[in-house]
Amino acid sequence: MDHSRICVTVTATSMAELRRRRDLQPAGTLVELRLDHVDRPDVAGALDGRRGPVLVTCRAAWEGGRFQGSEEERLAILERALAAGAEFVDVEWKALTPAFAGGTGRDRLVASLHDFDGMPADLDDTVDAMWRSGAGAVKLAVTVPRLRDCVRLRDLATRRTAPTVLVGMGEAGAITRILPARFGSRWTYAGDLASAAPGQLTAARMRDEFGVDRLGDGTALYGVLGKPVSHSVSPAMHNAAFRATGVDAVYLPLAADDFADFLAFADAFDVSGASVTAPFKGDAFALAGSIDEVGRHARSINTLRRSASGWEGRNTDLDGFMAPLTRLVDLRGQRVTVLGAGGAARTVAVGLTAAGALVSVSARRTEQADALAAMTGAEAAAFPPAAGTGTCS
Repeated sequence: MDHSRICVTVTATSMAELRRRRDLQPAGTLVELRLDHVDRPDVAGALDGRRGPVLVTCRAAWEGGRFQGSEEERLAILERALAAGAEFVDVEWKALTPAFAGGTGRDRLVASLHDFDGMPADLDDTVDAMWRSGAGAVKLAVTVPRLRDCVRLRDLATRRTAPTVLVGMGEAGAITRILPARFGSRWTYAGDLASAAPGQLTAARMRDEFGVDRLGDGTALYGVLGKPVSHSVSPAMHNAAFRATGVDAVYLPLAADDFADFLAFADAFDVSGASVTAPFKGDAFALAGSIDEVGRHARSINTLRRSASGWEGRNTDLDGFMAPLTRLVDLRGQRVTVLGAGGAARTVAVGLTAAGALVSVSARRTEQADALAAMTGAEAAAFPPAAGTGTCS
């Protein structure tokens, strides 16, 4: 079984556009054809001339789909797809009748369940029943607001009794899409152009940025830790660096609910290191057993690395900020205002005062500005700074 296979979800409002987008995928790619998005679904037209396997889906509106006809019409479409030889046909588990599951081609049925509100309270019992349904495979897509929910999905996969696809929807579930093998998934889903599900990534990004088809069980895991992190370009940069240097590693977006959530996930998946961004730089400082001098002074770190003795912390914000600035400006005696009082602001204030600048700190929360000013020898200023000043008070 190829755990790294990407199933590309294709949507369109017309059959002609659906076929065109289907045929844009590389030959042999598993393509999910979402017939519920099409105005007038045509099973024969969807399957004719395909260059690779397809998964036919006509999702009911009651489970997040867009089909507007009756339930009888929808199930008839899926039955026709099965009879016409579609490699896979997705049927919602709640609509999977014994007759449907016990008929010819049931090994090509994918019994699916989607929960856009979270995880079912009876998750284990539900999945056990899905595995016993007679379908050839089971798909479970649940919303995961926390990284530790991915741990629960991973643990669920260890006792699977049928081919399974496990998807964590939402920002925190990205790892379930990028590392399907860690979850025992038969394939992983990606969009051809735009997301068809919460948190879904494009196929191009899955292949080119994360290298999903190249990742193995021994691939080291790193990531950017924050809340949110979906906007970060760090995965693109770091994964490109891993490829260029031949390092077997992948850099993931790690959207943690809180710092304890990250630690639970990191321990369960043996995460080797992380870049740390808002709002967790102070938490990372408190955790790390070994911290560099800049990090100790700023009481903030932006890099965690796992070692035999625990987590090590480093602060690279200072070099990243100061190096280009000092090449252009002699900071001695310059009046500088730092906006904000978070982890990066603390580091910047430390660097600027050490370089001889006259620093003021302006933040929405005056108590944070006061604390940072006292810690660094700067001055606290009103927020926002008076227009045209940008100077110490």
